[in-house]
Amino acid sequence: MQPDSEDSDSDAELTASSDDEQAQVLTTPSKKRKNRSPDDDHVGPIIVQAAFDAYFTHAAARPQTSTSVFSAIIPPLSSQEYAEATKDMSDKKMQSILLTDNKVRNTLFTQILRQVNEGFNVLCYGYGSKRSILNQFAVQRCSKHGHVVVVNGFQASFNIKDMFTSLESLPGYKDETSSGSSIERQSKAVAEFFSESQQRHLYLIIHNIDAPSLRTPKVKACLETLAAAAHIHIIASVDHVSAPLIWSSRERFSWLWHDLTTLAPYDVELAHADRSSISGAQPTSRKQRADGPQAAANISETAASHILASVNQNALKLFALMARKQLEAVEDAGASASNDMQPYAIEYEMLFKLTREQFIATTDTSLRQLLGEFRDHSLIVSAQGSSGPEKLWIPLRKERLTNVLNGLPSTT
Repeated sequence: MQPDSEDSDSDAELTASSDDEQAQVLTTPSKKRKNRSPDDDHVGPIIVQAAFDAYFTHAAARPQTSTSVFSAIIPPLSSQEYAEATKDMSDKKMQSILLTDNKVRNTLFTQILRQVNEGFNVLCYGYGSKRSILNQFAVQRCSKHGHVVVVNGFQASFNIKDMFTSLESLPGYKDETSSGSSIERQSKAVAEFFSESQQRHLYLIIHNIDAPSLRTPKVKACLETLAAAAHIHIIASVDHVSAPLIWSSRERFSWLWHDLTTLAPYDVELAHADRSSISGAQPTSRKQRADGPQAAANISETAASHILASVNQNALKLFALMARKQLEAVEDAGASASNDMQPYAIEYEMLFKLTREQFIATTDTSLRQLLGEFRDHSLIVSAQGSSGPEKLWIPLRKERLTNVLNGLPSTT
């Protein structure tokens, strides 16, 4: 009987030992998940996030947004480069059937006119400039049924007050209190005038109603007031990719959407933009001036020459000094040199030392005054890290910077 008791004690010890080991496995977390075997995944409690927990966990994650902007990487073309690149392009242009077939165009005009006279307003979308065909609609159809006012919203200098100035000059319109009043007051006066049954209809042809100057809440409220009048009709074009969100169907405009694809070039709409630059069509504000690396490569060789022609002798010497140092850094890089000039920037302290040695600027204040003129015109940009020194460079690639430097007076 004694051997049996020893076997029992031994089994009990093994059982207790295995229980301790299992408890240790359950309570001891793994140091690194990558060291765990697939067989260990079932060990331990399983935590399942609720839907709202998962949402806030995802929303709290840092967004992964790239800081590499394509328009900052690709330098703009000069006027000469742009002309050379486009001179061999074919003169044959694709045209929509709306521009080539009078029958199709007249059918569309009749449909749109009937719809607006029934109380709807029309938004025209599609690729290509819609300015020409909408102007034809205004002349051929709208002018025979009432007053017509054409609004060029694509113009950078357009203001909503310009539209009300045109409305006040319509024959028969009189409003003694509208001069100098707010646009809300003017819109209500125009709406009341054209709500009278004996008045002729008013057709507003708005090119690019999705322009920044026309999609502010105040302007949209004024246009809603006009659209609510019985004898005022709006026919507008849109080109913004988010136009359905900007002009919602829940508003009081009663929009009807028409596909007006013309495939015509935006020659008039983009007349104010620099076509040789990728970012040339974007509005430039003072907050977006070149105070950092994101604003590089937005200036042409001609613009640089005009800026340098308006500064004093010390500023010219400063620019020439920076240009030579930057070109030397590009030459040292050899075949690995890129069009991005930021890697070849000069530190501010080094620049200050060189300007003192050459008696261009003897104090920090005088140097910053000289740099201020160039910074205001984006001819010199700077960047400063969280702990590194401030660095400055000229956002012109090697060939253009060389041409600008060679065009400076020999005294510099």
